[in-house]
Amino acid sequence: MASGEGFLTDKQREVLKIASQNAETPLPSPRLSSSPKSPTSLLSDHQLKDPAGGKAPTCGVGVRHVRRSHSGKFVRVKKDGAGGKGTWGKLLDTDRESHIDRNDPNYDSGEEPYQLVGSTISDPLDEYKKAVVSIIEEYFSTSDVELAASDLKDLGSSEFRPYFIKRLVSIAMDRHDKEKEMASVLLSSLYADVISPNQIRDGFVMLLDAADDLAVDILDAVNILALFVARAVVDEILPPAFLTRAKKTLPESSKGYQVLQTAEKSYLSAPHHAELLERRWGGSIHVTVEEMKKKIADLLREYVESGDTFEACRCIRELGVSFFHHEVVKRALVLAMEIQAAELLMLKLLKEAAEEGLISSSQMVKGFARLAESLDDLALDIPSAKTLFQSIVPKAISEGWLDASFTKSSCEDGEGQSEEKRLRRYKEEVVTIIHEYFLSDDIPELIRSLEDLGLPEFNPIFLKKLVTLALDRKNREKEMASVLLSALHIEIFSTEDIVNGFVMLLESAEDTALDILDASTELALFLARAVIDDVLAPLNLDEIASKLSPNCSGSETIRMARSLITARHAGERLLRCWGGGTGWAVEDAKDKIMKLLEEYESGGVVAEACQCIRDLGMPFFNHEVVKKALVMAMEKKNDRMLNLLQVCFDEGLITINQMSKGFTRVKDGLDDLALDIPNAKDKFSFYMEYAQKKGWLLTSFGSSAVEAPPIATAS
Repeated sequence: MASGEGFLTDKQREVLKIASQNAETPLPSPRLSSSPKSPTSLLSDHQLKDPAGGKAPTCGVGVRHVRRSHSGKFVRVKKDGAGGKGTWGKLLDTDRESHIDRNDPNYDSGEEPYQLVGSTISDPLDEYKKAVVSIIEEYFSTSDVELAASDLKDLGSSEFRPYFIKRLVSIAMDRHDKEKEMASVLLSSLYADVISPNQIRDGFVMLLDAADDLAVDILDAVNILALFVARAVVDEILPPAFLTRAKKTLPESSKGYQVLQTAEKSYLSAPHHAELLERRWGGSIHVTVEEMKKKIADLLREYVESGDTFEACRCIRELGVSFFHHEVVKRALVLAMEIQAAELLMLKLLKEAAEEGLISSSQMVKGFARLAESLDDLALDIPSAKTLFQSIVPKAISEGWLDASFTKSSCEDGEGQSEEKRLRRYKEEVVTIIHEYFLSDDIPELIRSLEDLGLPEFNPIFLKKLVTLALDRKNREKEMASVLLSALHIEIFSTEDIVNGFVMLLESAEDTALDILDASTELALFLARAVIDDVLAPLNLDEIASKLSPNCSGSETIRMARSLITARHAGERLLRCWGGGTGWAVEDAKDKIMKLLEEYESGGVVAEACQCIRDLGMPFFNHEVVKKALVMAMEKKNDRMLNLLQVCFDEGLITINQMSKGFTRVKDGLDDLALDIPNAKDKFSFYMEYAQKKGWLLTSFGSSAVEAPPIATAS
C-alpha cells in the first residue's frame, strides 16, 4: 500500500472520508479530544503509528477537531475544546449554571449566589412633606393649635416650613369652610413663634406659583386662594405691600396674578373688609374677644348652678378655641374666689379638664399667670384674693394639673418682672385692644382697657402701635386713630407721651416703609393732624426733630408735616384728609352742631343736646360747639346756652382745653361780631368771668385774653 492512509481498514477509511467532507477550516495545532469515546481518537492513534510519519489527507482540516453529537451527526468543535451544539462540553466546565437544592442535607447557605439589592436614597424634603401631612390631618381632626405647633417644632427642618404653609393651605382649599378657617387660625397662631415672617411670605409665594396647578384640581381655586391671601393680610401675617411685590414676579396671564388681583380689588378694598374676612368662613372663633369672654362666663355660671362637670367640659370643647382656654382658667379661678361655695367645683372642673387633655398645660399655666398679674386689682373687690390664690397654687401642683414650673415663674413675677417680659405682654395686650377699637369704635371702652393695664410708662409704645396698625388699614381706621389720639390726650396721655410716641415712629420710619407704601407721607399727615387737633403744638415738631438724627427719613417727614400745616386752609383740609371723624366734611359737622344748638335753644332738653354732641363722635371738634353756643347766646340774648356748656363740662363731654379753644376763637373774631352785635365785647367779658368762676376756664385765660393784641381784619 503506497497510499498515505497506512493500515486503515475499509471502515476507518469510510469514517475518514465522511469527516473530510464535513471539515471547513484547518487548525494548525492538533489536540486530543476530551471525549474518550469519540471516533476521532481512534484515528489519532492510527496516525501516530503511521510509518511514514505523515498525515492522512483530510482536505486541510485536523481530524481531531471533528466530533459526533449524540444524534449521530458530526459537528465541528470549538477552539477551547468545550464542544459545540449537542456535545457534552469540556471537563470541569464551571461556566454553566448549577442548581442548589436547599433540601439537600449538605446544603450550605454560603454557597448561595450573592444578589445585590437596590435601595432608593431618601430625600429629606420628601420625608418632611409626608410628615407634615399627618400633622395637618391630625390638626383638622382635633383643632388643637398647641399640639400642631409642638409637632411642627419637634419635626425640625425649619428651612422647609414654607412647604408646610403651601401644604396646609392647598389641603384646606379642597375641604369645607371649617378647615379653611382652621388653616387661617393656625397660620396666625404659628406666626413669629414657630414660623418666621419670611417663611410665611415664601410659603404664599409658592402657593401663587402653584395656582395654575391647583386650579386644575380645585374648582374656584383662584377665589379661594385670594381669600387666604386677603385673610393673611387682615391677620397681619402678610404685609399689604406683599401683593404689589408679588405681582411684579408673576406673569399677568398666570392664575397667581389673578389671585392677587382678586384679593386686592374684591376683598381688601371692600368696606369693613377686616370684619367680613374674619367671618367669611363662619368658624366658631369668629366672635369677638368680648363675645367669647361672655360665653365662657355664662358656661361657668351655669356649671356653678348645675355642678355637671361632664357638661361643662363639653361646652368648653364646643367653643373651639383651644388657644383661648387660658381665659377659662382665669375666670374659673376668679369665680372660685368670688363665690366660696363654688371653689371646690371650679377646682374639680379645672382638674378634670387638664386630665382629659381638654386644657393643655401651657394654657393652664398661662391662665394662672394672668390671674397672678391682676391680683392687686382683684384684691380691691376680693380682699382675700392673694391668700386664696396662694392656697390654690400648691394644691393644683400637688394634684398634677398645674406645672410645677409655675411656682418659680410666679415668684419671679412677684419680685418684679423684667422690663422685656412686661413690654412683650403689654404689646400683645394693646394689639388686641386696638383691633377691638377698630371694630367697635368705642373710645371709652378702649380708655378703660388701657387704664386696666396700669402701665402708663408704655403710653408712647401704644401710640406707635396704634399708628403703625392704622397705616396698614383703610382711611376709616386712620381717621379713627387720629380721633383716638385726640381723646387720649385729653383723658390719659400727656404731651410728653405723644411726643415720645412720634419719636419712636419716626425712628423706625425706614423699616415701616419696607412694608407700607408711602409710609412717610402718611406719617406726615398723622403729625400735621395731631397739630391741628391740638394734640401737639407746632413747637413740639421742633422738639421731635431735635431727638432724631439729621439725615434720617423721619426728619424729612417732619418737614413735610410743617409744609402741610402752613398751607392755605390747612385746618379744614387736614380735618378732611381721611374723611372726618365719622366721614363727614367739616361743613357738615358745623351744620349739625348749629341745628342741635338751635333745637336746644328753642326748648330742647339738656340731656338730649348732650347726647347729640356725643353722637357727633368728634371730641376734637367740640371747640366749635363752644364757639357757636357763645355766639348764639350773644345773638339771642339768651343765657340758656351757658347751662348747656355747664352740663357738658360737668359730664366731661367738653374739656377745659376745648373750652379754652372755643373761647379763644370767639375772642379772635370779636371785632367782626361787634358789627352785628354792638355789645359783643361786653358779653364776652361776662361769659369769660362766668366760665372762670365755674371752673370751665383757667384764671390765666382772662389775662391772656386782655393782653392779646387784636387781630387785623382785611379791609
